[in-house]
Amino acid sequence: MNKDDICFMPAWEMKEKIDNQELTSQEITEIIIERIEKINPIINAYCTPTFDLAREMAKKADERVKRKEKIPLLNGIPTSIKDLLSVKGVRTTYGSKIYEHHIPEEDAIAVTRLKDAGCVILGKTNTPEFGFKGVTDNLIFGVTPNPWDLEKTSGGSSGGAAASVVCGMGPLAQGSDGGGSIRHPACFCGVYGLKPSFGRVPIYPITFHSGQTLSVVGPIVRYVSDAALMLDAMKGPFEGDRHSLPEDHIKYTDHINEKPDKLKIGYSLNLGFAKIVDKEVEKAVINSVHKFESFGWEVEEAKFKELDPSMAFSTMWLIMFGHELKPYLEEWKDKLDPNLVTWVKAGLRFPASSLPDAMRTRSQFYQVIFETFKNYDILLTPSTAVPAFESGDAYPSQINGINVSPTAWQAFTFPFNFTGHPAATIPCGWTNANLPIGLQIVGKRFQELLILQVSKAFEELAPWQDKRPNFD
Repeated sequence: MNKDDICFMPAWEMKEKIDNQELTSQEITEIIIERIEKINPIINAYCTPTFDLAREMAKKADERVKRKEKIPLLNGIPTSIKDLLSVKGVRTTYGSKIYEHHIPEEDAIAVTRLKDAGCVILGKTNTPEFGFKGVTDNLIFGVTPNPWDLEKTSGGSSGGAAASVVCGMGPLAQGSDGGGSIRHPACFCGVYGLKPSFGRVPIYPITFHSGQTLSVVGPIVRYVSDAALMLDAMKGPFEGDRHSLPEDHIKYTDHINEKPDKLKIGYSLNLGFAKIVDKEVEKAVINSVHKFESFGWEVEEAKFKELDPSMAFSTMWLIMFGHELKPYLEEWKDKLDPNLVTWVKAGLRFPASSLPDAMRTRSQFYQVIFETFKNYDILLTPSTAVPAFESGDAYPSQINGINVSPTAWQAFTFPFNFTGHPAATIPCGWTNANLPIGLQIVGKRFQELLILQVSKAFEELAPWQDKRPNFD
């Protein structure tokens, strides 16, 4: 087995080989570190590597096996942590000059659970400042480009996480998603990303209190089964997060290969409000949707009541950043992302009535999705309305040559942060320019297992993992 094959090996297979010591965690970790040292100067996925820590954790993982101790779920499997989550003793900047030299004194709860599961932490991955936008760059570490085309964006805000996975710089990556920040970069980089139901993975400590009903933590991986492994390790209630969900008493890895006998699937290219989708994206998504019929599942176009939540989402997002960063604005405005400064100032100008108006629209849109799910088990949409766009742009100004709003490209992701539904993106095709296209798979609330099963079924129909970015 060559080194590249090890770097691109599924985590579940690594686990088997480590458990029987056909390969050790130390061997796997060293090979992946070697690849990071080769590829990361090009891709800039890792902003703070932790190789000494990784070697120490890998050694402990192998010792557990040798001593025939109880083996934790992810024993010896390398992973990365997005630079929005704290790792005790490891620089965590949130992509901001404000926290450039910040060393947390405690782990985020998701990090604690990954450590308890035996993961080997390779380092922190790059993110835009406080995860505020859907592309990955910041004033400390710079740009994380798209591995398929270095002139394009990797997406955001988990761009470093997704880029690391597709480049073989670790089989698992922790991401977070407040409006599409797992699904955008996973889509643009051609990997699998799952945004769980709101509350499935607890978040603690809380960074932005005013935005905590939007954001979730989830996995970014190359193989669907690896997402199940990672989610099994991170999920479950935590008293410090009052929104965390009770234990669902399901081990996803035990049931992921079970294919439902009957499903009714609805698909949509507009969710009742989205104005336009790139032609290549539309074609790939429609072709993919009908592949599910080979399982005997019913597929039809879903109709939605027309209600556009875009302004409500933008209002809440801007107000959140405005009021969270107001105390820092005067001192740090010259060292913040200029776009973030604009957002903060805009958020501070909203009248008091704006927030309850936005929350009302949020509730109304939830009802739209609730009514639609009375007719379907699963909803399918494009993951994004466009493939990866130019690096340096915060958003595409046109789709199919038509001028669009700043949220038009992400019209299919943020609605499910509003509603709290679980949603995944899975590669479903390629543009003529060799950029990945993603299919979004949305389930009813708390139905992560069904999403994983449907994703696994699609992965078997249309595998993509043999295609790798070329840096030789």
